[in-house]
Amino acid sequence: MSVKQLNMEQLGEARWTQKTTWMFISFVLGLALESYVFSLSSIAIYWVAMPKALGELLLAWAPIWLIIGIMLAGPFSDRYGRKVTLYTTLILYAIGGIILFFSVSYVVILISLALMLMAGGGEMNSIMVASHELMPRKHRGKATMMIINGINLGGLVLAILALSTANLSSSAVSYTQRDAVAIAVLIVVVILFATRISMPESFLWLQKKGRQADVEKVVTSYFGSNVAASAVLTEAEESSRRTATPGSKPSFGYVTFTMVIMIVVAAANSIGFGLMAYALAFAFFPHLQPTILAVFEGAGFVIGFFGLIADRVSRKKFLFWSFLGTFVMTVAVGLTTREWQHDMTLFWILLIVLAGVNSLCYLTEDTVKAEVWPTLHRGTLTAVARFISIGLYIPTIYITANMSTTQYILFNAGVWLVGTIAAAAWLVWGRETGRGLSIQAASGEV
Repeated sequence: MSVKQLNMEQLGEARWTQKTTWMFISFVLGLALESYVFSLSSIAIYWVAMPKALGELLLAWAPIWLIIGIMLAGPFSDRYGRKVTLYTTLILYAIGGIILFFSVSYVVILISLALMLMAGGGEMNSIMVASHELMPRKHRGKATMMIINGINLGGLVLAILALSTANLSSSAVSYTQRDAVAIAVLIVVVILFATRISMPESFLWLQKKGRQADVEKVVTSYFGSNVAASAVLTEAEESSRRTATPGSKPSFGYVTFTMVIMIVVAAANSIGFGLMAYALAFAFFPHLQPTILAVFEGAGFVIGFFGLIADRVSRKKFLFWSFLGTFVMTVAVGLTTREWQHDMTLFWILLIVLAGVNSLCYLTEDTVKAEVWPTLHRGTLTAVARFISIGLYIPTIYITANMSTTQYILFNAGVWLVGTIAAAAWLVWGRETGRGLSIQAASGEV
């Protein structure tokens, strides 16, 4: 059987190859770098002296430029392809990293951060889209969640760098941290360029674009000439009996419902995570910012390995229970404010547990909001959901600025409650996208 005779469902059954491993590493490092740069704003606050109002601007600076990058990259990737977009974002990273290395003023730091955050937004959106379209069906769920877990890894690495230079003099800290951060960015960019050489363009995107000659060329290059091996075809036949029954095109009402739910759950997670991991320390524990970030990201990274079961469980149930758990833990933290303010050991225990359940929530909702859309619009519609949800985090930085600690955390709990209600609605009326379904079944295209 030739490549032309293979359909995308059969390609989705392809085995995990060495090239898949390199692509997986590239995606993990890409999201780690995005998180590294996004978290950087909460560290860069201390590089130069500034009033609190400017510090709040720098916290808002990260999501502002991240969503600009997301919104530009989404339509770009739908028009020009996933691989082209991912190389374009690396160029922006490189320029921003070089500028950061030579930055000597607040303005230059803002410019370099803006460029790298735009790149990070583009990387985040494009990697999530590409991972669903390129990872083998049997591994799509867990591979995607482990790729997203790279976000926790990136924040953890930045926090460790900040902690390792915390004992230097104030002037030395700013320049040492700045140089270390910039060099790390440039090193990762070089690695990403190398690991993406063997990455194919999305087979599914090429097919939907009608570029059949390119599909055959890319598939042959990636899998070899014997892509129609009997084992692959056998798995495809078995999979076809488990995937969704072909049906009519989703109605406008269902598409609208899907977008509303994706925006709400993503906004709840963006706001909830941001207020605890980034803004909490700035508001109440300035001297503990790197430590809080390290604990939150470290606990999240470890617990994130529960995502390895993603291909065996219901994505809808995973989403609901992780949101409910995060809501309950946030309420517990808020109601025990007086106790942990006098006992930091209790604070760290609560923070670790909260970070753990929140990590599962983040991995799941970020996976879901990139897999529910049709291929030709996946980049754009994923970007719309991300743009609005992360954008809603920005005003909450200012809304919560003058709250007491208890009010601040209970406000956060309210955010998670809204997200939990949306997750419950998806549990009842949403489409199942887990349990090993192919991306075409998850998106409703088959």
